[in-house]
Amino acid sequence: MRALVIYSHPRAGSFTEAVRDTVVDRLERAGAEVRVHDLYAAGFRPELTAAELECYEDTATNCTHVQADVDAIRWCDTLIFVYPTWWYGMPAMLKGWLDRVLVPGVAFEMPDAQGNIKAGLGHITRLGVFTTCGASWTLTRFIGAPGRRTLLRGVRLLCAKRCRTAFAAHYLMDSSTPESRAKHLARVAAKADKLIGPAPVRKVQPA
Repeated sequence: MRALVIYSHPRAGSFTEAVRDTVVDRLERAGAEVRVHDLYAAGFRPELTAAELECYEDTATNCTHVQADVDAIRWCDTLIFVYPTWWYGMPAMLKGWLDRVLVPGVAFEMPDAQGNIKAGLGHITRLGVFTTCGASWTLTRFIGAPGRRTLLRGVRLLCAKRCRTAFAAHYLMDSSTPESRAKHLARVAAKADKLIGPAPVRKVQPA
């Protein structure tokens, strides 16, 4: 298993960081190769420039400025997003990553005459989303949880047909307690384990 964890939070020591570390720990316990891409720490530039938009459909050049990110997407078979939900959606940093990295020729092919889009992430068989929300579950669902829909519906449609998914969110994060946070981390670990699946059986060589 080759897991790419896209992490988006500007502050060290946040609860979102603890969620990320829990996910990474479960992946490593399962023997996965793990790459963590911390968008803020890496200084990722989220804005799609006019020049990039100009060559957006040119699959020969549209990866020029984000080639390392594209290579990481093509390397992984497990894609996991860890981020805080702000205004019911993803941070601008993460949305910008989607805009600039999941381009034609990488994540999909542009629609044909009938409007059909050919998926380009068929090698991704596991997709996980782990987030925190200041709002309640009820209010988040009333608004429509656009961040969750973008990833678990939009990105999911571009992955393998039987792509396994996982989602966990700590709601009412601003009024969270040590107990609620500990409970959520345990839930994150359980969700990650289910997403990963059974650990590979290692054959023991005879002495």
